[in-house]
Amino acid sequence: MIRDMSTLSAKTETVIAPPRGFSPINVRELWAYRELFGFLVWRDVSVRYKQSVLGILWALLTPVITMVIFTIIFGKVAKIPTGGVPYPIFSYAGLLPWLFFAQSLQKATASMVAERNLLTKVYFPRLIVPMAATLAPLVDFLIASTVLVAMMVYYHIVPTVHTLYLVPLCVLWAWLTAVGVGTLLSAWNVYFRDVGQMIPFVIQVWMYASPVVYPASLFPERWQWVYALNPMVGVIEGFRWALLGQGSPPGPLVAVSVAISLLFFVIGIFVFRRMERTFADVV
Repeated sequence: MIRDMSTLSAKTETVIAPPRGFSPINVRELWAYRELFGFLVWRDVSVRYKQSVLGILWALLTPVITMVIFTIIFGKVAKIPTGGVPYPIFSYAGLLPWLFFAQSLQKATASMVAERNLLTKVYFPRLIVPMAATLAPLVDFLIASTVLVAMMVYYHIVPTVHTLYLVPLCVLWAWLTAVGVGTLLSAWNVYFRDVGQMIPFVIQVWMYASPVVYPASLFPERWQWVYALNPMVGVIEGFRWALLGQGSPPGPLVAVSVAISLLFFVIGIFVFRRMERTFADVV
């Protein structure tokens, strides 16, 4: 029997093999799986509010109740200076980017273990999982931002137009930091489940090491550059300055925080890509 060789030669094979050494992010492959990425984000958002009595009010209750507690303890009792800004809006403007970062980090860390059934059955770029987990809290951030707008109207605070561009940049900055640290911890959490257990404690300590309840100006000037090694310092201070005109404008210290965030991002992606080849075997 004679076979058509042209037909045989037209057939192609796709070989899926783990990366060797360090391989950069395959943007084309991530784009090809964009529908899966969107599905994971939408699923996380819908699951959060499905069969919930209060629904989206949960996105408002957490920052509002926390703001009230901080106002009583740090605003009324400790009387932390805020540069003339009412303490409720001062703390709330710090809580918004912080909660977005903290929730994104927590979800990204647990994401690989939570998706163990998916990881062991089909192939897709593993990086999609922690990255999708970091975007779901963005919905909560947008909902909670409505309270900030209402508070700015109540306190007659009008942001300067030429600084508003920093608001989405600070949110993007917080997201990149969460992706970097989250991918790193999610990879470690596959092998060492203690990582997931320690995350709430790490987030709690990190919050008090960030200018959420106090201004960064309380630190002595000679130690400001050390304080700026915490990338969330630049995020929160930049967010406050853009909206309230309070805090330090972008400068050399912000550049230090940005550099640390980019370093976290590169290290997180590097470690994740090196470890992902054995995720399905270990998870």
